[in-house]
Amino acid sequence: MPTTELKGYKGAGMEGRTARWYARTRQNEMEDFRQQARKVAARLRNGCDVLEVAPGPGYFASELAKLGDFRITGLDISETFVEIATEHARKAGVKIDFRLGNASAMPFANESFDFVYCSAAFKNFTEPVKALDEMHRVLRGGGEALIQDLRKDVSLEEINSYVEQSGRKRFDAWLTKMAFRFMLVKRAYTREDFVRMAERSKFGACEIEASSIGFDVRLRKKEATVAASS
Repeated sequence: MPTTELKGYKGAGMEGRTARWYARTRQNEMEDFRQQARKVAARLRNGCDVLEVAPGPGYFASELAKLGDFRITGLDISETFVEIATEHARKAGVKIDFRLGNASAMPFANESFDFVYCSAAFKNFTEPVKALDEMHRVLRGGGEALIQDLRKDVSLEEINSYVEQSGRKRFDAWLTKMAFRFMLVKRAYTREDFVRMAERSKFGACEIEASSIGFDVRLRKKEATVAASS
């Protein structure tokens, strides 16, 4: 199905040159991807099924795959990102199933995953509560979703410091700062926004921790209750 029929993002799609530039510039953050992969791996058991929603170039998924016996799937609405991520995983020597699809209408059966991860993309979803409901649907009972994204109240000083510490070259750094300032911050959510969306979703609640320029939002699917026999 063409991506034009899967409009799940705000603004122009991350395809072609835009997606390839994004993949190149985020290579500057590989150590961040490795650190986050280590944190997530510490919460997982071997053999569990992991879904990354909107993995982009697939850097986090590939780093996570190196750390344990996890079955990892990536779902992205960008054909270019699916191609880039698949090739990156191949070069990294890891096995990940990257698929094309919409976060608001995932092509997976109920209760397919033990853990769902989404980083730096949730603010771009056109139907965020539907995306949360889909995460809930595909999670098994007791499973957890972790969303990491930009804070609405992030300051320009914090953004500048974050970009400068990434080691980007001058033009990439300038372009990244402009993207934050004129597009990404406008789409970002407040803590109260996340609380309200979680309450409206099938999760019903969430836990939020502030990070350097964003939030870590954790949502848990309750274990299924078994009716007592009479």
